[in-house]
Amino acid sequence: MPRNWAGTYEYAAHRIVEATSVDDVQRVLREPGRVRALGTRHSFTDLPDTTGTLVDVTGFAAEFELDEAAQAVTVPAGIRYGVLAVWLDDRGWALGNMGSLPHINVGGATATGTHGSGDANRVLSASVRALRYVGADAEVHEVRRGEPDFDALVVGLGAYGIVVSLTLDIVPAFRMRQDIYTGITWEAALADYDALTSAGYSVSVFSRWEEPSVGYVWLKTRLAADDDSVPDTILDGVRATEGDSPLGVEDNITEIAGVPGPWMLRLPHFRLDAEPSFGDEIQSEYFVARADARAALEAVRTLGDSIRPHLIWTELRTAAADELWLSPAYRRDVVIIHFTWHNHPDDVAAAVARVEAALEPFDARPHWGKLHGFDRAAIERVHPRLADARAVFERLDPEGRFSNAHLERLGVRDPR
Repeated sequence: MPRNWAGTYEYAAHRIVEATSVDDVQRVLREPGRVRALGTRHSFTDLPDTTGTLVDVTGFAAEFELDEAAQAVTVPAGIRYGVLAVWLDDRGWALGNMGSLPHINVGGATATGTHGSGDANRVLSASVRALRYVGADAEVHEVRRGEPDFDALVVGLGAYGIVVSLTLDIVPAFRMRQDIYTGITWEAALADYDALTSAGYSVSVFSRWEEPSVGYVWLKTRLAADDDSVPDTILDGVRATEGDSPLGVEDNITEIAGVPGPWMLRLPHFRLDAEPSFGDEIQSEYFVARADARAALEAVRTLGDSIRPHLIWTELRTAAADELWLSPAYRRDVVIIHFTWHNHPDDVAAAVARVEAALEPFDARPHWGKLHGFDRAAIERVHPRLADARAVFERLDPEGRFSNAHLERLGVRDPR
């Protein structure tokens, strides 16, 4: 069986069906057995897996429906964000935000609460205004923003059906630049963390929990004109004048060093036409209320020496609150603490346990598609609408065709 994108998880399903149409998905669901959707395979756990059939939805044709009057676009669930972004930009439109990897597919990213960064930007799921899915009855269903069940289904983890298309909010195309700042100390950053994260349209802090500097601050600025200026300093740090990558890689990241360009070549960190991230890695990530940022970061900071041998990078980002029941930003603005680990499974599991213990006082919510050690009780403690969402999933799929061991372990579906 194939592995996930990073090569760190091997799927155990009995078979994979490569669907190229809604009819293909319906044919699978007319057969008995459990079924799960598979996208671009960016999850790091058994979340997408099943004891039955995996339906790969990435083979749908890249056909989009643009509604300029409504400022919306309808897309296949398996399409990669980078492919959609190029198509939109050619027509003068844009997505309000993107994740660091343009390689991820829209359906999988929105179903797991994946995100970009920016104090005023919500997770990618919040841009969904409608979705179509094939349910346990093998019929196509549609739910739109404002309708019953919508807030349960958008970040739905594939727990109720196979999403085949989504309608997303769009905005007029815009220009951006990216700049790197160095020398910002932990002391200055924690004294006024809001000043740091509000310095640009999207801000990422890349750290290895060393002292005294936080590491690199990657600032993405939305431009009214290409000659718009950006600050030479942020807090006690300065803007780098060279274009060296803060990640130690050069040939797969989007243009930095302040070069203006179109939004779709600046919002992601990595280029669509190159290998994403580092590969052969494990990722974990946690969302804490922005009001707890200083205390939460201080708690993880004390772990720096113990986790650093297994850490490639930590990335710190922010997102605005939303109303989606299983969103990691449900009803609270968040600071997002991401870890990209070396593929050292035992050591990483121990490091993740230490991180989770340090963040427990802040009701940290894990990213649904990344490695974590939460069980049902821990998820129920941090996700107040879990029982409500589970009730919707059970009603739509009473036989548990879209359930799996992962969802049952976390209490997203009832055990069977």
